[in-house]
Amino acid sequence: MAAASGAAASAVATGVPLLTPVAQISAGDTAWMISATALVLLMTIPGLALFYAGMVRKKNVLGTMAQVLAVCALVSLLWFGWGYSLAFMPGSPWLGSGIATFLSTVQFHKMAGLVTTHPLAPTIPESVYVMFQLSFAIITPALIVGAFAERMRFAALLWFMGLWSILVYSPVAHWVWASDGWLAQRGALDFAGGTVVHINAGIAGLVAAFMLGKRKGYGQVALMPSNLAYTAIGASLLWVGWMGFNGGSAGAADGRAGMAMLVTQLGAAAAALAWMLAEWIVRRTPTLLGLCSGAVAGLVAITPASGFVSPSSAVLIGVAAGVGCYWGATGLKRLLGADDSLDVFGVHGVGGIIGALMTGWLADPEIGGVEGSVLTQGLAVLATLVYSGLASALILKLVDWVIGLRITEKQESDGLDLSQHGERVE
Repeated sequence: MAAASGAAASAVATGVPLLTPVAQISAGDTAWMISATALVLLMTIPGLALFYAGMVRKKNVLGTMAQVLAVCALVSLLWFGWGYSLAFMPGSPWLGSGIATFLSTVQFHKMAGLVTTHPLAPTIPESVYVMFQLSFAIITPALIVGAFAERMRFAALLWFMGLWSILVYSPVAHWVWASDGWLAQRGALDFAGGTVVHINAGIAGLVAAFMLGKRKGYGQVALMPSNLAYTAIGASLLWVGWMGFNGGSAGAADGRAGMAMLVTQLGAAAAALAWMLAEWIVRRTPTLLGLCSGAVAGLVAITPASGFVSPSSAVLIGVAAGVGCYWGATGLKRLLGADDSLDVFGVHGVGGIIGALMTGWLADPEIGGVEGSVLTQGLAVLATLVYSGLASALILKLVDWVIGLRITEKQESDGLDLSQHGERVE
């Protein structure tokens, strides 16, 4: 941006999208960001849908997949109307302007040869940037589904996810990623969503698990997964899609994107093996579910660090995440006493915290161009935990008061597939 015009420089300073000549758009960056967006969307549908469906009981497979798909559709329209503006338009340190909607800001004029670009991604059309960020806005609430699996009413889910997307996800995204966000101004580092996505979803999931209560028979009978092959396929899709999640967060097809992909692979691999070894030592048996969970834990933890750390640091983060999240899904889960059905907090919450704090410690200025601070990262972690936790509790309380959160005992016994959707797997 050294040769930026006065208008362009002003746009960067204010965060306002700018009409840019199409000739100034980078074809390479645009092609990569379109591909990265598709990879991130693949993480939710079908990746997360299969990952979660395989871990619930057979009578809840279709209901769980329906929840993930519904979140994808609902958040897409809310992002179009308000979410993107609240997250990425200039406003206050706390929230972007909700007046300038997607419809009014994102423009393409073929005859005039002009297209809007966002200052955070000046070499690609704003429509591509909107779609890339939408894929993050979709997967974040979809992750929460795993915490209250098998027991929330479908209507309650839609209301909760819609309100949460606008009132929780968009503000936290603005704090961390918008140029005028208060955490961004303090130097908080979150390359691809460790705080915005994983800690945010993790604490919301934990609150939801507490407020809905435990599943019928939890702790008394074995609540066996329906099909761990689905879970393995879903985890594999998540792993592949994460290359777009982290690599695409560079906003360009450049060396930083390549390094982000490399450290993502190393972090995931180290965490998968670390979880496997921890489980092997404690339970005397390495499991497929443990390998899948460990890989996801590593992907979570490397996410905030992926644009800031070296390959050797990525391996260290992966090992810490594998062991830490194994404890989060076992020992910590028992201590908390919540039925976090699919370990959303144990993996995403704990993994996000580990990754965020280790980013402050291990960030390399040669790679990311910035110094890290563990204290600043701790502030971002604490602010997200407190705000998301309290706001999620209030939204859940409101939805419970208006329509009720939990299905009846008979509906739970019948399963989500039949009781909520009139379908079942034969």
